[in-house]
Amino acid sequence: MSKSAAGFLILALLSGIFHLSLVQDTIVTLPLIACGVFSALFVLALIAGRKIKFDPVLR
Repeated sequence: MSKSAAGFLILALLSGIFHLSLVQDTIVTLPLIACGVFSALFVLALIAGRKIKFDPVLR
């Protein structure tokens, strides 16, 4: 996992925990929106950091 992916994962977890500690109802707050954005960026960082090895020699 890259450093940026780990950072986005930590930010997503922190904003999700912050949302749960602030609000007990099911309303949309800024930390919940931030959690969704950071989660999407985490997935994109995982995809971008994936290393695909290609063996050009056909056996």
